[in-house]
Amino acid sequence: MLRVAVVGSGPSGCYTAQSLVQLDPEVLVDVLDRLPCPYGLVRYGVAPDHEKIKSLQNNLRTVLEHERVRFLGGVPVGPGGVPAARLRELYHAVVYCVGAATDRHLGIPGEDLPGSWSATEFVSWYSAHPDCAADGFVAGARSAVVIGVGNVAVDVTRMLARGPAELHPTDMPQPALSALAASRVSEIHMVGRRGPSQARFTTKELRELGDLPGTEVTVDQRELALDPAYEAPSDLSPAQRRNVEVLRGWATAPAREPAPRRIRLRFFLRPVELLAHGGRVGAVRFERTVPDGQGGVAGTGRFEEIEAQLVLRSVGYRGVPLEGLPFDPATGTVPQLAGRVLREGAAAPGEYVAGWIKRGPTGVIGTNRPCAKETVISLLEDAPALVREGRPGDPLAGLRADGIRPVEWAGWQAIERAEAELGASLGRGVVKLPDWASLLAAARSTTS
Repeated sequence: MLRVAVVGSGPSGCYTAQSLVQLDPEVLVDVLDRLPCPYGLVRYGVAPDHEKIKSLQNNLRTVLEHERVRFLGGVPVGPGGVPAARLRELYHAVVYCVGAATDRHLGIPGEDLPGSWSATEFVSWYSAHPDCAADGFVAGARSAVVIGVGNVAVDVTRMLARGPAELHPTDMPQPALSALAASRVSEIHMVGRRGPSQARFTTKELRELGDLPGTEVTVDQRELALDPAYEAPSDLSPAQRRNVEVLRGWATAPAREPAPRRIRLRFFLRPVELLAHGGRVGAVRFERTVPDGQGGVAGTGRFEEIEAQLVLRSVGYRGVPLEGLPFDPATGTVPQLAGRVLREGAAAPGEYVAGWIKRGPTGVIGTNRPCAKETVISLLEDAPALVREGRPGDPLAGLRADGIRPVEWAGWQAIERAEAELGASLGRGVVKLPDWASLLAAARSTTS
């Protein structure tokens, strides 16, 4: 009987487990996660006001409740946890679905000033990720700059502009809700170094900015006109054309009464320095760019400063090395062929990858499904040889013998109950527990 460990319980991990049980009628799958909670970025990356996307958790739950799938949370893999070599002793095969765990940096002076954060840190804060120790994002800030024009940039911009009445029904942790309710941020600049036709946000996300109560969205038509595709929309894909049409509508809209909050969408500005004021970030210095005719941009030597007491960079994710696995620093991925981990160009028996650590941080949630299936097909082709190697009995006993005390599905259900009770006590719906201590206390309550 084939026993497989899937490391990571986000979409790629759950789709891997799903493909395994669908394609092999006897395989037993353990889905391991460092956190006591499943679902990965669906729980800790999707904005709290996006209930429809968050409902994908129900689909992932069905996978993790399959009779041949077992969720084991609170199981770190690597330093301080279970070494990769030990997993290979406990399972016939291991599939790593660990995503892209860090963010890209701008590499400019002043990036480390107080008040300058990655969008990942901000998202972790309002999503109650237990590793997030940061706070005070919006304290004292009147103007914010979001660097990047992808969906994450739109998410954090929208969260900064949301009012407390709109955030109250969400599962946002209470400290983040209180801080955002007291926020004095009234001006939010979302800035891209290239043009509107090259922005990475989806039209649906973009349009949401225009639906925010008490918020005005402005676009400078002169910046739109710098994009060669602006006046030739027939050269664009349907998605690009829709984005340009939305932006054009905001740029040409008649003037209205000033709103309490304003979102300014800016293009063809490249950040070159974060400027200090009073010991923290006070402004961002940008260089005006122009299209270079080859799909990129070139600097013009003209500069502009935008006031900001809060700067959030949203310029992409990046995979990090996992101890015991090869890693390609140029791509931020594990070298692989059809999901098989490659060591010095040869497939490593029993080691596989799926998701962002396999292909890089590209695609949408659904992209993980065919990616996972490709890996599973490779694994099942190798299965006869892997099973012949032989393995001991239940890997859970081996993990416990090593001092690991996993949070099983009943422990996760106890966390869900605790979050529902917390929300009820606050007069809200479900409210996430924001720290390791409260999560583990809830999970362990099933065995006390």
